[in-house]
Amino acid sequence: MPLFAIICTDKPEEGLALRKANREKHLSWLDSLGDTLKAAGPFTDDEGNPSGSLIIIEADSREAAEALASQDPYRQGGVFEHVEIRPWKWLLKKPEWVE
Repeated sequence: MPLFAIICTDKPEEGLALRKANREKHLSWLDSLGDTLKAAGPFTDDEGNPSGSLIIIEADSREAAEALASQDPYRQGGVFEHVEIRPWKWLLKKPEWVE
């Protein structure tokens, strides 16, 4: 099944506060993805504060990846200024489960 990178950029002024307010729901949502989720973590600014997210998922299509990404509580809570979904190929140091 294809992999997709969900690349999210927080709103510069209010993103951090909105992120903090929605963090527990976001983490629960990520956990609920089970084996669909392959990797996830925040981008950070120079001070180490979260400034965006990278989520790698398996999905049948870009449309399926978009539908899944739209369920993210961070996205629903208005954390992100921009979300980009791109097909992604794990090339180096890939785990055994990656085709």
